Amino acid sequence: MIENPVLRGFNPDPSICRVGRDYYIATSTFEWYPGVQIHHSTDLVNWRLVARPLRRASQLDMRGNPDSCGVWAPCLSYADGRFWLVYTDVKRFDGAFKDAHNYIVTCEAVTGEWSDPVYVNSSGFDPSLFHDGDGRKWFLNMRWNHRGAGTGLNAAHDSFDGIEAQEWVEGVGLVGEVATIFTGTGRGLTEAPHLFRRGGWYYLTTAEGGTGYDHAVTMARSRAVLGPYELHPQGHLMTVADPAHGLQRVGHGQYVETPEGEGFHTFLCGRPLGGGFCPLGREMGLARVEWRADGWLYLAGGGMAPPVTVAAGAERLPDAPVLRRFATELPPEFQWLRTPYPGRLFTLTGSALRLTGRESLGSWFEQALVARRQEHHSYRAGTEVICEAPNWQRAAGLVTYYNRHKFHAALVSHEPDIGRCLVLVSCLGDWPGEALSFHAKVPLGAGAVRIGVSVEGAVQRFSVAAGAGAMQAVGPELDARIISDEGGRGEHASFTGAFVGMLAYDLTGQGWSADFTRFDYIPA
Repeated sequence: MIENPVLRGFNPDPSICRVGRDYYIATSTFEWYPGVQIHHSTDLVNWRLVARPLRRASQLDMRGNPDSCGVWAPCLSYADGRFWLVYTDVKRFDGAFKDAHNYIVTCEAVTGEWSDPVYVNSSGFDPSLFHDGDGRKWFLNMRWNHRGAGTGLNAAHDSFDGIEAQEWVEGVGLVGEVATIFTGTGRGLTEAPHLFRRGGWYYLTTAEGGTGYDHAVTMARSRAVLGPYELHPQGHLMTVADPAHGLQRVGHGQYVETPEGEGFHTFLCGRPLGGGFCPLGREMGLARVEWRADGWLYLAGGGMAPPVTVAAGAERLPDAPVLRRFATELPPEFQWLRTPYPGRLFTLTGSALRLTGRESLGSWFEQALVARRQEHHSYRAGTEVICEAPNWQRAAGLVTYYNRHKFHAALVSHEPDIGRCLVLVSCLGDWPGEALSFHAKVPLGAGAVRIGVSVEGAVQRFSVAAGAGAMQAVGPELDARIISDEGGRGEHASFTGAFVGMLAYDLTGQGWSADFTRFDYIPA
């Protein structure tokens, strides 16, 4: 069975591509580096992370990008013997403007070295590239309108001014006139266009309703690539109206066919816990779809809410503990924030991951935070850190992190009246200002320090041991709901997901370092 979500934890905006019997899914990474995740499967059930294509400063530099900006909604395709990846680098979130720059990179193999980017435009985000049967290529994106109420082409949300399309020629760029081909439905917030051709029709899939609980996959079709487009009889191919359904916030996906002609459609979704918070962020699901006599695509079995399980020809491999010991390469599940120069943040010593303390947890430029996604509602994680912080301006330890105003951290530091100690500190969704809350300062003995965290739904608890001592719970129970899309400013201001990882900072700017010898992630 396909068990939704297929990619658990922060894996939004899925773009799917099939080459022979190999399937690839590209998902957004926002401010996390390297940019874009690509997973591979041969059975649509089990997926493995195989590439993060945007790995060089020439391809992506997000230093200074605000939280939840960076790489939005990549589109992965295959044509002319190459993979094509289209992506946006969003440089601004708050305010009337967006400053969203769109690029194309290519590679003959997903796991190879992708090309330097070709700039396309900056008129909006969520780009895609459609390869038509006659060899022409069409570039699509939503158009951002900064002019305010009453100026847009969709009254439901003036800033989302429709889907535009323009021919793109390799080596030349955009040619001809730009056309607005679709302005959306009354749900508004029309974005994420994907175009494909079947049976003499051009089918346009978009996302609507924002990233929250009104999210939807909307479909339209036309006989001509530039329209006019008629709306699906249901309006939306997928959306969820039932608050009891196991998958919520369903939208933003793309169609794919198996070699045998069976249809599937990706979608993003959230799995809220009690109180309506999604600590795992926006996850990726897969639904079986079918063509009917009217020439339209529908969910197999009817309705618009995708099922939690879908019949398939393979069994999902069980989740297992991930026990990492650091040698010469960073394990594939880990990422860091924004910078294309990781050597300034960390090195592998052969026996440890050495983090070089840089800026604070609130920085948009350079912070030594190396973390992995939370993929389960309940889990345990732990690390061992070797460090001697000479003062309270230096610290290293374990953090559960969403962004600069949503985190909990257990840090080895030094306080004048205590000496070496573990400091428990949080930012409880406070914006603006990012006010800190201190929960405990616990004296530590000599030796390496083991720090653990357990998360059970809405409850989080740290534990610690120094030297050969036994692990002991420290501090109060903490509210894990903060580390979610809905925490702090809320779902439409936060688009990533919860991470857990290792952190070091040095607020003196002298590059003090800490060594981490292991990291364990154990689903509960």
